[in-house]
Amino acid sequence: MGQGGGPRRTPSYDEELGRAVAAAQEGDEAAFAVAYRLVQPGLVGYLRGLVGTDGEVAEDVAAEAWLEIARDLGRFRGDGAGFRAWTATIARHRALDHLRRQKSRPRTSPLDQDLLELPGPHSTSASALETLSTERILRLVATLPRDQAEAVLLRVIVGLDGPSAARVLGKRPGAVRTAAHRGLRRLGERMGRDGA
Repeated sequence: MGQGGGPRRTPSYDEELGRAVAAAQEGDEAAFAVAYRLVQPGLVGYLRGLVGTDGEVAEDVAAEAWLEIARDLGRFRGDGAGFRAWTATIARHRALDHLRRQKSRPRTSPLDQDLLELPGPHSTSASALETLSTERILRLVATLPRDQAEAVLLRVIVGLDGPSAARVLGKRPGAVRTAAHRGLRRLGERMGRDGA
């Protein structure tokens, strides 16, 4: 983990992402796929923290975000780290739109299809354990105050530095670093109490 709770992104990771974005802006579809592959896991993790741990909802919101990202890619200016921040900002806006729509219409309780579906060939015990671990962490993050939860998600899951996370949230970098630190400390305390 990097300073302030964020993961240490290697320069080559952001360099690869920057190269892929630049090539995608020139029309290279394979490069866009590389950028997507590098950004999507962190973006979905962040969205799951915002819209709930239902992976399908987070994937749907991410898909809406990627439509906007693809549409506006030519307007983006920056490097790989900047692209991650830009995509997180777009995804955050789509997530907030989703949450507003949910408040304005009554919730239904659809039949849980996951209980009815047979596991696919890609299901393994390792991915099941990883999913359970991720679900548990996201549930714990959801118990944090919203500012701390978003700061932790952006710093740890998306891997943004303090200034980039601050731009996404529209706050000062010091406030985001403090919120992330407090959130991570609370998570550590809760995990310690729960015997994790």
